[in-house]
Amino acid sequence: MEETRRTAAPAARLRVMGRRAARRRRAACWRGLWISQVSAAVAWETEKREGKLTRPTGRRCSDEENDEEFPEPEVKMETGFGNVLVVDNLPVVPEEKFEKLRNVLTKIFTQLGTLDEEGIFLPKDSKGQTKGFAFVEYEDTKQAKQACEQTNGYVLDKNHVFRVTMFDEFAKFLKVPDEYRKPDKKDFKQVENLQEWILDQRGREQFAARYADETDILWNDPQKSEPEVVHKRPFWTESYVQWSPKGRYLATVHRQGVALWGGKSWMRLHRFSHPMVRFIDFSPDERYLVTYSTTDQRSGKNSEVLLNIFEVRSGKKLRTFQGQLKDYLMPGSDALTWPVLKWSGGDKGYFAKIGKNAIGVYEAPEMTLIGKKSIKLDNVLDFCWSPTDSIISFYQPESDSGNIPARVALLSIPSKTEVKSKNLFGVSDVKMIWQPSGEYLAIQVERFTKSKKNIYTSFELLRLNEKNVPMEVLSPPDQKEKIHAFVWEPKGPRFAVVHGNGPRPSVTFYTMRDKNGKVKLLHTVTNKQCNSIFWSPQGSFVLLAGLKAMNGQLEFFNVDDMETMATAEHFMCNYVNWDPTGRFVATSVTSENQMENGYQVWSFNGKLLTRQVKDRFYQFLWRPHPPSLLSEDDLLRVKKDLKKYIKKYEAEDEAFKLAMDENVMSERKALLEKWNAWLDKKIKVREEEKSLRAELRGYASDEEEEGEETEIEIEEIIDVREEIMYGQ
Repeated sequence: MEETRRTAAPAARLRVMGRRAARRRRAACWRGLWISQVSAAVAWETEKREGKLTRPTGRRCSDEENDEEFPEPEVKMETGFGNVLVVDNLPVVPEEKFEKLRNVLTKIFTQLGTLDEEGIFLPKDSKGQTKGFAFVEYEDTKQAKQACEQTNGYVLDKNHVFRVTMFDEFAKFLKVPDEYRKPDKKDFKQVENLQEWILDQRGREQFAARYADETDILWNDPQKSEPEVVHKRPFWTESYVQWSPKGRYLATVHRQGVALWGGKSWMRLHRFSHPMVRFIDFSPDERYLVTYSTTDQRSGKNSEVLLNIFEVRSGKKLRTFQGQLKDYLMPGSDALTWPVLKWSGGDKGYFAKIGKNAIGVYEAPEMTLIGKKSIKLDNVLDFCWSPTDSIISFYQPESDSGNIPARVALLSIPSKTEVKSKNLFGVSDVKMIWQPSGEYLAIQVERFTKSKKNIYTSFELLRLNEKNVPMEVLSPPDQKEKIHAFVWEPKGPRFAVVHGNGPRPSVTFYTMRDKNGKVKLLHTVTNKQCNSIFWSPQGSFVLLAGLKAMNGQLEFFNVDDMETMATAEHFMCNYVNWDPTGRFVATSVTSENQMENGYQVWSFNGKLLTRQVKDRFYQFLWRPHPPSLLSEDDLLRVKKDLKKYIKKYEAEDEAFKLAMDENVMSERKALLEKWNAWLDKKIKVREEEKSLRAELRGYASDEEEEGEETEIEIEEIIDVREEIMYGQ
């Protein structure tokens, strides 16, 4: 062991001294690079990669004579100067202010990684003034890339905004020709109408079903017992499929990346390269696509993460985020929460991601931080956007000492002004639940009792459309009851709460609009075998579902009249999906369960329309609708004249049924005619072969002979037994 230590110590000293020598040589090279300009440096690096550059003989660049005594360790550089940044648009300062500028840059860039020795180099001119740019060298390429992303656009002052570029990208800039060349004109290609499906004359809904190796696009036709196939393709995806938010595209996920499909012929419209992509997400306006992958999931939190943002129409990659998985987890969580980048409601094009003590809000298409910096929020744990406005709600937990309370607040973007805040004490957990129309926000607060042994739940309800955003507290009648679910009505002021400790909980409906503008309890239904509530997208109706452990118990409930319309069961059901119009609802059993795989489609009032059994069933996805072009006044007019429209569409449905009956009768008539034609043909052949049969048999075998029919009865003794009978 002692001999091993003596051998290892000189080797370690050699490595350390070798690294120091390499750093000194790199520093000397930086000074020499700008004697022969950046272009010469890039050309030199290119020749070195291609093996055209040979090492010159003679002395090496060194500041010490004894550097020659030690062997130089092999330096492996993946991308040449990949760990070096070029920072442009810096102040031009005289020599007496040189150190001050250098210290400012050092303070900025050391916050984002470890700089190499003499990691910041500021070139000077003949007068000793800086040239307005600098080189920043990090220990590795990863830190350099992260620093480039975070400091590009950094505002030093009102006249100096950083323009940061990776040094290796200069080779790309040098390839730009001096003379402008007009790009070749591309032939116009007619693109199919991507919303053609919504013009269906009978107003049917489309959905995607994925099972085994098949992916089907189908019409849901309530007049038929079977869905109508629109498009069918095996091996269409290697992972899963996903509709875009407005239904224009169907995305398929592959090992090489993502493909988008659409139009009447289901042609491939776009391809986005991202090897081993795992998750995807669209912006609400379908303009941008986010893709996500990890390099090695076995590495846990240390695995590398890659996030790409593409522009859908051009296919151009606009932004990349890279780093370790732990940097993209929600604070306090060990598992990834998707999506990592959350898009704002409305059409402003904002998206945000949470970090350590901060939320970064970005603006598309520039893909840069608003205000060039993140929003600092100590210990922030979670955030979410309003579905319709550029407002962020976020949650900060209590301090460990309990001196600083938990806090929930609303921020308006891009001004970053606080709209509303609320301090909370004795908090165990907080969930923020936005109403889909963005009018209300529910804050579900789980608090400790005074003994700290139990937890009870209350709700803080905010009204976003009213002055000063008033807040109201709602506490369940029995604080000992467990809250299973809280769900807003998508279009309306009502919400439902599932609560109870037993296997058959209760469901209570509330409204945010009573006569005094307060929260009001509407009705409670008890002893319901459900653990989930699914509102119709148009409101008024809910499906009370007992999923998974409750074996798929279903109750179709009318909230307007507070009555049950129908009850049913879909055994082992684990997913429920309403169609965008609220007319149909699908229940499905996926491959998570080994039995009963398939889906069923129901009407809103609980009538079973179709049942499909599919082995290895994976997905059922209704095709989303684009926003309605009708104004609020138009919608009110339609509702007012609803009886007139009902008569019209009932007449159309009746005509369609008659047409279907006529089609059935014509099909049966055609089959009968086909049978009679075949029978006549066979009779004719038989007549033609009659003489041949008589010749072969020697008699006219086709003619029936006269005879008498006699019925004979035969008795047969099966068994005989003798028994002695004794008299009484």
